[in-house]
Amino acid sequence: MNARFLRLAGYSFVLSAILLLGACHKKSVPAPPTPPPPPPAKPSAMLSVSPTNVQQGQSVRLAWEAQNATEVSIDSLGAVAPTGTRNLTPSESTTYTLTAKGPGGTVQATARVTVTLPPLSATAPAGPSDQELFQKNIKDIYFNYDRFDVRPSDAPGLKADADFLTAHPSYKVVISGHCDERGSEDYNMALGSSRADGVRDQLVKFGIARDRIKTISYGKEKPFCDEESEQCWQQNRRAHFSLGQQ
Repeated sequence: MNARFLRLAGYSFVLSAILLLGACHKKSVPAPPTPPPPPPAKPSAMLSVSPTNVQQGQSVRLAWEAQNATEVSIDSLGAVAPTGTRNLTPSESTTYTLTAKGPGGTVQATARVTVTLPPLSATAPAGPSDQELFQKNIKDIYFNYDRFDVRPSDAPGLKADADFLTAHPSYKVVISGHCDERGSEDYNMALGSSRADGVRDQLVKFGIARDRIKTISYGKEKPFCDEESEQCWQQNRRAHFSLGQQ
C-alpha cells in the first residue's frame, strides 16, 4: 500500500510539474492601442456689410464672427477680434475679405459694398439762372437831355452788351426807352422809342439778329428815380435791357 501511495504521489507531482511548466510557456495578450486624438476643428467665419449700396460719403456697418480661430484679420482693417463690428465710409466700391486661421486650417469670408456718386445737383451748387446772368452782364445805355444818339462814353458798354448776346445766342432781349419827367407825354413817348430803336440798330450792326430784339417806349411813365434833380433825371434817360421770352 505504501508503494502504491508513493506511485500515486509521484504521478501527482509529475502532472503538477507539467501543468506548471505549460502555464509558464503561454503568451501574454497585448493591451488594445490608444485611439489618436480627434483633429482640431476647422475655423468658420461670417462677414457682412449693411447696407450693400450707398452713395459716396455715406457710411456702412461691417460685422463679423469667427470660431475655432486663433488669428482673425480683415484686409482693410488688419488684425481684429474674433467677433466685432465697425462703421466705415468707403470712397469707392469695395470687397472686404476676412481671414480666420487656427489649428484646423484657414478660411475666408467676403462682403461687398457698391458705392455710387450722388446726383449732380447734390454735389455741385446750381449755377446762376439765365435772369441772374443777364442782369449781371448786360448794362443799360444812358442819354443826354433831349437826345437819342449813343454817347461816345456809352459805346464800349454797348459793345460789351453785344458781345454777351453773341456768346448767348438763345437769349432774346427787350429794350425799353425811358425819359425824364420834363416835356409832354407824347413827346417823351416818341423820344423813348427813338432811344430804344437806336440802341437796337447799333446791336444789329454788331451782329445781333434783329429778330432777337424787341423795342418798346415807356416815355416818362416808369421812372427809375423820382427826385427832381439832374442826377435823378440822368438815371431816367436810358435804354433799359431785360431778358425776353426764350
